[in-house]
Amino acid sequence: MPPRRRRADTPPRRWPYLLLVVAGVLMGATLWAYTPDLPAETLTQRYAGEGSMFIDVGGVRTRIRDTGENGNTPDAIPLILIHGSLESLDVWDGWVKELSPRARVITVDLPGHGLTGTWARDEYTIEAYADFIEVLADTLNLDRFALGGHSMGGAVAWSFASTRPERVSHLILVDSSGYPGTGRVPLSIQLARLPVVGGIGIYFKPDSHARETLLDVYADPAMVTPERVKRYAELQRFPGNRHATLTRVRMQEPLDPTVLKRLDVPTLIVWGSKDKWVPVADAFKFQNDIKGAKLAIFENAGHNPMEEQPIATAIAVDAFLPKKLAARPEPPPPAQPNDAATSGQVRPAVEPEKD
Repeated sequence: MPPRRRRADTPPRRWPYLLLVVAGVLMGATLWAYTPDLPAETLTQRYAGEGSMFIDVGGVRTRIRDTGENGNTPDAIPLILIHGSLESLDVWDGWVKELSPRARVITVDLPGHGLTGTWARDEYTIEAYADFIEVLADTLNLDRFALGGHSMGGAVAWSFASTRPERVSHLILVDSSGYPGTGRVPLSIQLARLPVVGGIGIYFKPDSHARETLLDVYADPAMVTPERVKRYAELQRFPGNRHATLTRVRMQEPLDPTVLKRLDVPTLIVWGSKDKWVPVADAFKFQNDIKGAKLAIFENAGHNPMEEQPIATAIAVDAFLPKKLAARPEPPPPAQPNDAATSGQVRPAVEPEKD
């Protein structure tokens, strides 16, 4: 009987081990990039800062700073300032310092931003934010006021002015959004718009991504300090803020800039000449579309000129705003009945004397 041939030993399968290695790498990368929400109390204690207060605005616990509440300038012109997307009221600190001696400057964290968090309405569109600003003004007993906004906040400001012109005495737009198809869309916003992936990816925002974003925002790299990067990144981790961002970018419809041509509010347009996010060409579009608008462009400033050049930009605002707020124009009195109206005759202004 011939000897039985021995079976060759089969090499061990290595692909299961490779899969384990790949899975481990992906898991490690996920754990490194994933940034959970931080406790609201911790962030409030860390970033509320001097002068902040929390008030109820339509059921929302809202962080504001109001120089008028400090008794400095109780009779000065009120000026509400609205920050941009993913920002907080802190971007206006320079203007608060420069303008508060002559104006009542009010800054606010919009719902889903800063230390305000989400609101029950769960809408974070430009139109919803305009409604929020109206409730804020009512809460502060402001009948008429100047209104300024930066980037997305600029779109909120001009949308508010176009729908409630009787309440806005002066309008200030700082590197404002407004024209569809122009400007750069951040990668994080592009990803957030993707189904499934966006809902997960928005929670993967390490500090390095925040730093890269801010390097694009400012023309001067020295503005990108570790403190500013940390605040920018951590405030996005306030409970509910990233949910609000995801909801906003998926719900927001393109804006209609044609309403700008009907605006009849004194307007100042402030722009940084080195803005990488919204082109300076849009500044001229705003000036062309808004009747009588004034334009101030600042060299060597990026998307946030009010932070990079707070003194120079505040001087432009100071020159633009009046020292006192004029009363709201009274509506024209109703037409008086004319006896001759029904007969088709026009009664003369002065009755001729009879002989």
